[in-house]
Amino acid sequence: MVLIFAAALCSVLVSVLLKNLKKKGYQPMQMIAWNYASASLLCYLWFKPDIQHISIQHTPWWLIVALGVILPSIFLCLAKSLEYAGIVKTEIAQRLSVVLSLLAAYFFFQEQFNSLKLLGIGLGIFAVLLILLGHFNESSGSQSKKAIFALMSVWFGYAAVDILLKYTSSLGLQFTLTLNLIFITAFVLSIIYLIFQKNSAWHFKNTFAGLMLGVLNFSNIALYVKAHILLKDSPAIVFASMNILVVLLGIVCGVVLYKEKLKLPTILGIILGISGLVSLALAMK
Repeated sequence: MVLIFAAALCSVLVSVLLKNLKKKGYQPMQMIAWNYASASLLCYLWFKPDIQHISIQHTPWWLIVALGVILPSIFLCLAKSLEYAGIVKTEIAQRLSVVLSLLAAYFFFQEQFNSLKLLGIGLGIFAVLLILLGHFNESSGSQSKKAIFALMSVWFGYAAVDILLKYTSSLGLQFTLTLNLIFITAFVLSIIYLIFQKNSAWHFKNTFAGLMLGVLNFSNIALYVKAHILLKDSPAIVFASMNILVVLLGIVCGVVLYKEKLKLPTILGIILGISGLVSLALAMK
């Protein structure tokens, strides 16, 4: 459980760091780009993927490039969501993206559904809709629209990443090697994008902050994978514990650090979201 808690803490700290540094004038895209530099290096050192014997001909490079574009784009959406919607709602939307990837698994990968999985998906969708509903009642129309768009981007974006990663696994590709290639591609493409941004001045503080962000980002992945290996007979416990802890830690950070107000639709969304995650975990047994 210590590993799962540490993984969840790293996940939330990524959001906290991103939100705080953006407020202090750091450039999100530069941080996101350099985040993939340290994540790539750590991925290689930790998982030791066999990059030397990679098949140039049989590797689906279009998929690697697609994920290399999507990942930093979604990270940027995450930064926007943290700014406009807050950390509580953003963490819930991110964690509940699993319901969309499960729906895709049913339609595209012919995965079997049971009643608990259907219940979890239904509760998850209602939870996100309730969170979005809370923004429709807010006075500032422009701010509300930005928050809704950012939250939807996070919800659909992380689901798209899950679906594409699942597809790479179905092709028989080694997960750690694929992950390393995606991180390297994301870094290269992000740097190329920044080079062509004429108004983007380079600052070392953004580079350093991005490298730290990458350490937290990769630590979240590595610890979660390690927990799954150690508790290989209890994947449901790892899944539920990780997602629920991230939501709960996000709530604590949002309320304590940023004084975010939990309105009734958000509270109901949290309850339904956690219930949905528990149902999905029980469906895995």
